[in-house]
Amino acid sequence: MNSKLLAAAICGLCAAASVHAKEGGDQYPNGAENWFAGAIPPPGNYFINYFGHVSGTLRDHKGDKVTAPNGKNVKLKATFDALRFLKVTETQFLGANYGWAALLPIVHLSIDAAGSRDSRTHIGDATFTPFLLSWHAPEWHYVVGLDVNLPTGRYDKNDPGGRNTGENYYSLEPVFGVTYLGSSGWEVSGKFMYNWKTRNKDTDYQSGDEFHMDFLVGKHVGPWSVGLSGYYLKQLTDDKQNGRKVGPDGNRGQVFAIGPSVKYETAGKSQLIFQWQHESNVKNRFKGDKLWFKLITAL
Repeated sequence: MNSKLLAAAICGLCAAASVHAKEGGDQYPNGAENWFAGAIPPPGNYFINYFGHVSGTLRDHKGDKVTAPNGKNVKLKATFDALRFLKVTETQFLGANYGWAALLPIVHLSIDAAGSRDSRTHIGDATFTPFLLSWHAPEWHYVVGLDVNLPTGRYDKNDPGGRNTGENYYSLEPVFGVTYLGSSGWEVSGKFMYNWKTRNKDTDYQSGDEFHMDFLVGKHVGPWSVGLSGYYLKQLTDDKQNGRKVGPDGNRGQVFAIGPSVKYETAGKSQLIFQWQHESNVKNRFKGDKLWFKLITAL
């Protein structure tokens, strides 16, 4: 693996710290939404905190480990804390409550490649959600919205360590969420997204479009809930640089992750969520494990 390819491989970071084997990562923290993914809370102000740790090794277009020139694996470790404010209003449109949200992540990233380790702590790319529309029925709940990801994170195309905490491009992401919550306490939730990215003007690199989703199947028993949660991502168009396809397969990333999730609801109706997600079927990304703690509370 030559030095130019290695530099491209370790470049970029997502808010939840999962990097592609190419330029550009995930501005959305895959796996973040699980319990009640389609059920926006009633009108009010809410604070949501996503705190976690991720580690993994870089994989190529065949899913094999990528090695540095000295034969060592390319590794990533990151700790992240994403802070989100959610406003749900009494205003209705098409029978749905209108809301909006804003999110800012803080990331500590460590990259180990070619026998050297580089790390940095900085803000990541912020997300503004100008509208969320939520509908509720006795057992079914729905939400549609639009996420706008902003290049607020640190980015330097000449950073030799690949420690960028921002992607240096904008992206738009339509969102559809649905939750089924039966009278027996069983829940099935999913959040479906499609991501369009702008070109990185500093490198003339255009990352491809992606479909991705978060999911959960679980059971509520009193204040406790136990289930399985995870995510799936599939890149549908090629990465391009200077107008040409990058890599043998356009550097199309993919990943599937699943693991246990436990939720506890306090007497004050705050939600405490703990989960672990293990990744498999990974191509052109870091493959690893993600540990989460999530807090949802009314303000």
